[in-house]
Amino acid sequence: MIEIIPAIDIIDGKCVRLSQGDYNKKAVYSSTPEEMARRYADAGVSRIHVVDLDGAKAGKPCNLPSLERIASIGGLDVEWGGGVKNQQHLDDVFSAGAGHAIIGSLAVKEPDTMEEWLRRFGGERIILGADLRQGKVAVAGWMEDSPLSIHDLLDRFIPSGLKEVITTDISKDGMLQGPATQLYVDLASRYPDIVFTVSGGISSMDDIRMLNDKGLQRVIVGKAIYEGRISLEEITEFIKSEK
Repeated sequence: MIEIIPAIDIIDGKCVRLSQGDYNKKAVYSSTPEEMARRYADAGVSRIHVVDLDGAKAGKPCNLPSLERIASIGGLDVEWGGGVKNQQHLDDVFSAGAGHAIIGSLAVKEPDTMEEWLRRFGGERIILGADLRQGKVAVAGWMEDSPLSIHDLLDRFIPSGLKEVITTDISKDGMLQGPATQLYVDLASRYPDIVFTVSGGISSMDDIRMLNDKGLQRVIVGKAIYEGRISLEEITEFIKSEK
């Protein structure tokens, strides 16, 4: 069964959603990050995806108090991304309660460090975040494009123990127009030992059921929940039905 992972994006300690990674296209929601996390836990979700958008822009974690409050909620495994650029940042994120750190820009710019972290902490805790724009990996909160493809990164880091990858098609993110399904099917077929998380474009439970039917293992859902296209009750029913 595909695992549904709700997303919480944070700017200035508030829940927000961006469209296509554009900080100027920002919707701010009334619930605090910890309130949303508690609602997800009550719905039966076991993992949440939290992105420190301030951190992604600043190059250092900026919303660790929110992480501490989220991590204090029982029954939730937190994967955290945004601004992890050095060992101190990684230590701070883990100390604040994250179970997993998502590494994106650093994996592109300092691949030796990424390899070291994979060997030291393991592929269960260090997740590669590869966000794609026209087939190339974007970094720095999607504000910069690199010349690398996702295959370049996977082929480099798998020998060091990479196990989990979150891939976002930026053109789909926040648009509620459906995911880039074929991208994930092709990646899962080419790299069967890697767990790929679908990210971007989820608009309804039908999208999730379709991904489940394709054999994909994880999916991040963000804006569709905040916009009321997917209810927490539907997520609960899906989790119960697939057990």
